[in-house]
Amino acid sequence: MSTIVHFDVPAENIERVKKFYSVLLGWKFESYPEKEYNLITTTDLEGAPGIGGGMGKRMDLTQHIVNYFGVKSIDASLQQVKTLGGSILMNKMAVLRWDSLPPTGTPRAICSVCGKQIPGQSS
Repeated sequence: MSTIVHFDVPAENIERVKKFYSVLLGWKFESYPEKEYNLITTTDLEGAPGIGGGMGKRMDLTQHIVNYFGVKSIDASLQQVKTLGGSILMNKMAVLRWDSLPPTGTPRAICSVCGKQIPGQSS
């Protein structure tokens, strides 16, 4: 069964949103200022590592939180998106540690699927 392996939070004011989530939820941030991007570390209620995320500059008002789901095969999953009536919003691409993160859409949701982690790169 696929599960969320990463999430992206777009923000207009990154520093304000970082402070909000760090105080509210205890999230930790690792900043990459040259890319205007932050990796997010989360934990569950007992303190065990949770899923990681990222936060970058919001590019337009239609940009919302996106969840990334781990799948065994990007190509098979993308074909299934089409079969189920969803849309492929952009071509797959290499992003950070993952081989592909193509956003897909249904009439009510946008999500992405992740392929295997690239060998030699930690999560």
